[in-house]
Amino acid sequence: MNYKGKHWSARKTDHIYIVSLDNHSNIVETLTNFIQDQNIKAGEVTGIGAVSEATLRFFNPATKKYVDRTFKEQMEVTNISGNVSEIEGKQTLHIHITLGREDYTALAGHLLEAKIQGAAEFIFYPLNTRMVKMKNEETGINLYDFEK
Repeated sequence: MNYKGKHWSARKTDHIYIVSLDNHSNIVETLTNFIQDQNIKAGEVTGIGAVSEATLRFFNPATKKYVDRTFKEQMEVTNISGNVSEIEGKQTLHIHITLGREDYTALAGHLLEAKIQGAAEFIFYPLNTRMVKMKNEETGINLYDFEK
């Protein structure tokens, strides 16, 4: 079965989705629209593609704060991996990314957002459950709460 949404198209085979995003769309924004449209409450996502800009986030455990940095250059998305869960009642993506630069070095981190320049292809593996993450005060990050 095929589906279309805001800047994405998808095919569902068995319980797995193959998803393509439109050129120049934003990865996190568009995939969030996809999981909301398809009512995916838990699962795994992987992907590849190319971007012209990416904002990565790095968590500093000493300060319990995130440091964001934007890179504006053409880069290959060599890997995206992440999950879907619920945080404060909202379906949320938690995505990490590895980006290959023109000089063959790599950047990696938590993906805040990235703009597609070329292609973006993903596979979603939904789970038939609801996963909730709650902020852990000791670590300062959202962790699974299996009691919710």
